[in-house]
Amino acid sequence: MPGSSTLVILGGGCFGLTAALELRQRGWQVTLIDQGPLPHPDAASTDISKVVRMDYAQDEQHTAMGELSIRRWHEWNAHWKEELYHEAGFLVMSRHSLQEEGFEHDSHSFISQRGYSLRRTSSDTLREMHPAWNHSVYRDGYLNPVGGWVESGRVIARLAAKARAAGVQIHENVPQPRPLFEGSRCTGVASISGQKWQADSTLVAAGAWTPSLLPHIQDVMWATAQTVFHFKPDDPSPFTPPQFPVWGADIGRTGWYGFPANAAGLVKVANHGPGRRVNANDARALPPGEEERYRAFLRETFPSLASAPLHSTRVCLYCDTFDGAFWIDHDPAHSGLIVAAGDSGHAFKFTPVMGQIIADVVEHKPNPWSHRYRWREKTAGTSDGARAS
Repeated sequence: MPGSSTLVILGGGCFGLTAALELRQRGWQVTLIDQGPLPHPDAASTDISKVVRMDYAQDEQHTAMGELSIRRWHEWNAHWKEELYHEAGFLVMSRHSLQEEGFEHDSHSFISQRGYSLRRTSSDTLREMHPAWNHSVYRDGYLNPVGGWVESGRVIARLAAKARAAGVQIHENVPQPRPLFEGSRCTGVASISGQKWQADSTLVAAGAWTPSLLPHIQDVMWATAQTVFHFKPDDPSPFTPPQFPVWGADIGRTGWYGFPANAAGLVKVANHGPGRRVNANDARALPPGEEERYRAFLRETFPSLASAPLHSTRVCLYCDTFDGAFWIDHDPAHSGLIVAAGDSGHAFKFTPVMGQIIADVVEHKPNPWSHRYRWREKTAGTSDGARAS
């Protein structure tokens, strides 16, 4: 695109920043607007960690995207001269023997067929190699050594600094920014204080705030609240790799997952469940009894962690689409508007590949992965399975 093409991006998470970097590299004049600082403390892209995996049952596209992302995470580590991606491995265990059409079974089968060496894990090997687990409850699973976790909030800070250095104009702490429309055409972004940023194209990449900013798409995407707990055991060493990698505990059925202790000794535990529908602007609050729900899970799964002091909690907001697939496309009813949202709780791992996908969509260029995320009608019973795993 010629250098005179202008783009304003609303949202500075992993979608917005990677798109800004890629399009700036392609010659666009890019302005990025965010309602908070970067990283935004309430954004899904923030927090101390996000899972990085290629394990997606028999989902060929997301497996391939995971493979490429992991290669690029290593490249980013080398470029930054700092290990923000930690390849600790991904251990998924089930209370039952692995069954076909289950997340654990199908991931193991599909990844093995792609040439990766996975270690099947039984109750006996769990007791010997991962002693924090309750081996009497979890019977079957596997360890994928290619995968782990990334320091997500620090990655956002790195990407924002890189974007500024590349010439992206970033405006933080903008009061209540919203897309600006003239008739049906989107012409930029305006703040409640009256400041305007106009451009040829506008990309809304506002995560859980997207449905509030664009009410006409609230039937296909919405914000859901998910809880996260950070525990701080007196001795974090039993909860460090290799004996305690990133894990999923019957995740295909229950949604429980978590991380090894980080450098501060914090062990993050979370649940990828249905969540509660919320407005992204509402106050964040834990549901009643949530800590006991977590501790009951820990007593059954990681007994030695169950009484660890609680360091902090977080309410993480997903932007869920009706079918679990991302939403990256031009709005057919509003010229000049592109939406990149619908993380559905599984986007951050793909940060190294998202910029190119979004930029190709902005420029109407073919991309082998973008069709899945196109503008689409809501249909009953449609799901790509990603949201459930």
